[in-house]
Amino acid sequence: MKITTSPTRLKSLILVAGLAGLTACAPGANLQFYKEAGSVLNRGNFGNSNMNNHLIQTGQLDYAVNLANRFEAEVPSTINFGFNEATLDAEARRVLTQQANWIRQFPEIQFRVYGHTDLVGGDAYNRRLGLRRAQAVVNFFVAQGISRSRLEAVSSLGESQPLVQTQDRERRNRRTVTGVSGFVQSNPAVLNGKYAQIVWREYLTSAEPARVVERADAEGQGG
Repeated sequence: MKITTSPTRLKSLILVAGLAGLTACAPGANLQFYKEAGSVLNRGNFGNSNMNNHLIQTGQLDYAVNLANRFEAEVPSTINFGFNEATLDAEARRVLTQQANWIRQFPEIQFRVYGHTDLVGGDAYNRRLGLRRAQAVVNFFVAQGISRSRLEAVSSLGESQPLVQTQDRERRNRRTVTGVSGFVQSNPAVLNGKYAQIVWREYLTSAEPARVVERADAEGQGG
């Protein structure tokens, strides 16, 4: 008995046989054709945001550390001073304005300002001088509208952490360094369902022009 096949049916059979042969012969063949629609899009990353929040809430990830790294990456953290001075020059005020604009975006975070000196002079005197420099920075931030309760001026590390090892005058050693120190007491867990608010607030703030408040340095001339 002779069996006849229409040209359309013959093409279909050839196509199916070809696909079956490719699937059987090709190692690592893509089998997504046989899976549910959309499964190829899920690479296992959909839960990362929830995982990050979980790690923060359980103490396995320190959000303050992440913010500290971000602060270091996005704004200059250091300013410099003239010899035996604690006054802020124009360049220092420019950098501190950038720092203040960044700090205002995160009212849940506390900041610490460390004062440093070069190696010229006695250690006790340099500690007092470094503290005056840190206090000058804190006063500038307060004048920019940042709450003093979120700021801390730390007694100078003096001669213990110079950037440049020299007994001579060195401007790079005469500096303050601003950094994240932790959370405001009333906001110990900033990601407790509120991180989206912070992101939105930061987005809106980024569109505002930078504020610059000129004022006389409350510390006056350094000793």
